[in-house]
Amino acid sequence: MKLAASDFDGTLFKTDSICGEDIAAVREWRKAGHKFGVITGRDYGLLLPLLQHFGIESDFVVCNNGAILFDGTGRLLYQAPIDRDVVVALALQPCLAGSLHVAFSQGDKTYIFRNREGSWIFREAGQWNFPLQIISEADIAHLEGVQQLSLGFAAAEDAAACTRQLNELFGDRIIACQNRGSVDITSRTINKSQGIKKLLELMHWTEDRLYVIGDELNDLPMIRRFEGYAIASAREEIRREAKQTFPTVGSMLRQFI
Repeated sequence: MKLAASDFDGTLFKTDSICGEDIAAVREWRKAGHKFGVITGRDYGLLLPLLQHFGIESDFVVCNNGAILFDGTGRLLYQAPIDRDVVVALALQPCLAGSLHVAFSQGDKTYIFRNREGSWIFREAGQWNFPLQIISEADIAHLEGVQQLSLGFAAAEDAAACTRQLNELFGDRIIACQNRGSVDITSRTINKSQGIKKLLELMHWTEDRLYVIGDELNDLPMIRRFEGYAIASAREEIRREAKQTFPTVGSMLRQFI
């Protein structure tokens, strides 16, 4: 049995779609007895409707950059929340004022504080019927079990500045990772590499026949740790770190099936 874990946005899901080649290859991969899953910075509730729409069946899902894991039936396997006092302190930071949204991931729920025009979460929520719950600033102090905060900036330089500030102020307890205009914040030890390692441990799988593929900075930990692959449209620094590049996820699956 082989294992394949694909990043979602920019890797499997590009230009608001999943190509037919990738859909067919995932089906062939699983039919051959191998396991396939998605590893993403998204919330579970912001991912599942898309997988269902495009007919992608998975054997596992790693969401919020490794902070929460589900099996193929949607059963929660693992969750790594941020301490509540840190969540509150983060939400009050001045650099968040420019974000188009502040999203709090709690299990399979997404809570949103602030809704500004241009927010990708609200755009896709309208398009794909994502379940979002709007909260006020006063509600933030009562949230428990938040495993990720997500921000969205109109300008990548604003996202970069906020990322630097948050890591400088809270770097002993969280890690903020920028992908273009988005910023994802998780507990300090959480990343996609750790998420996969936890999955392997819980499922009693080994990594000797594991294939991972991605395109962005938050994919680097798993690409480095597991000698992974990059999509051809990935950032140059991601392609440099990857063992090989592929035009599509499907082409990687078919090479190793």
